Amino acid sequence: MTPERNERLTSVLNKRQPDLTVLLENVFDPHNISAVMRTCDAVGMQDIYILNSKIPPHKKWGAKSSSSAAKWLTVHQFTDAAECFAELRKHYKKIYTTHLSSDAVGLHALNLTEPVCLVFGNEHSGVSEEIIAMADGNFIIPQVGIIKSLNISVACAVSLYEAFRQKNNAGHYDHVKLEGEKLSSLRNEWGFLEE
Repeated sequence: MTPERNERLTSVLNKRQPDLTVLLENVFDPHNISAVMRTCDAVGMQDIYILNSKIPPHKKWGAKSSSSAAKWLTVHQFTDAAECFAELRKHYKKIYTTHLSSDAVGLHALNLTEPVCLVFGNEHSGVSEEIIAMADGNFIIPQVGIIKSLNISVACAVSLYEAFRQKNNAGHYDHVKLEGEKLSSLRNEWGFLEE
């Protein structure tokens, strides 16, 4: 590995935010998932969760996929909601769903500097009632247009960049958050990947 490449990988790893993640519930279109993954990488997320309890598991993403950001992320796929949430609860203090409801708060009111998972649902039906019941609350992205929804990849990008803003203002990108085995494992794994 060249010194320049090593420096670049180190710089990216030093900005990774292990306390921020996204859960995609039964998102059907692989293009939407790929777009979400690009945003996740862009804001320094490392882990992404994909729950397919109503559709077949996706097989497109893996360490050898060169066409997407998936190779730079740690993708956790689940087919059981309870199992997925049990794993999320080990790492994240709050889990919020995007859901238009009377108790939903605006995106900007969320504290996205704490360990948090944001859940985005299926393109047609949104987040399921099962997942809403398991989460800590709902949020909406403020809008003033007639259509009250955004494409999932756009909604995710808007939400993650609000998290980026909050975390950046709080100094989260100023110090290394990945540590120990996870950091060294990713450094070794990334050393063999092509950009």
